Amino acid sequence: MRFTATDIAGVVIVEAEPHVDERGGFARLHCPYEFAAAGIPFEPAQTSISTNPRAGTLRGMHFQKAPRAETKLVRAVRGRVFDVAVDLRPDSPTHRHWVGTELSADSLRGLFIPEGVAHGFITLEPDTDVLYQIAPAYTPGHAAGVRWDDPAFGITWPMAPALMSAADAAYPDYDA
Repeated sequence: MRFTATDIAGVVIVEAEPHVDERGGFARLHCPYEFAAAGIPFEPAQTSISTNPRAGTLRGMHFQKAPRAETKLVRAVRGRVFDVAVDLRPDSPTHRHWVGTELSADSLRGLFIPEGVAHGFITLEPDTDVLYQIAPAYTPGHAAGVRWDDPAFGITWPMAPALMSAADAAYPDYDA
């Protein structure tokens, strides 16, 4: 695996290095030892999948509040998304900054999102599935979010959303 830092501390692009032969390919998507060697101690407690039949589906911007804050490794396992992380850590030098990258089933690229960073994506094609590996496991009552188009962040989305949940559309502006 290759680990590439982004402009936000702790947000890391994780690229699989597939072994390909006449049968097809095989790639390691997560290994706690390789993550630890890269300075990212991450052992998922939960694996979840988001299925998205329509292009332009927006999910986010989500995070879990302390003391149940989550770290996530996300990747598209079918289709393509534009994936975004926003730094909500008040003491961070990149507070309110965002990074975005395309994740696709073809690229096997993932995005690691640490505690204190909100996450969201928009699907770039129909029938896109996103796999989440999460630590610790989801705890009800700690879920939170911020508005996907909050001017405090200035996220440049590649398209306007065609579909989002009422909850995602109703998140407030960021206040910190």
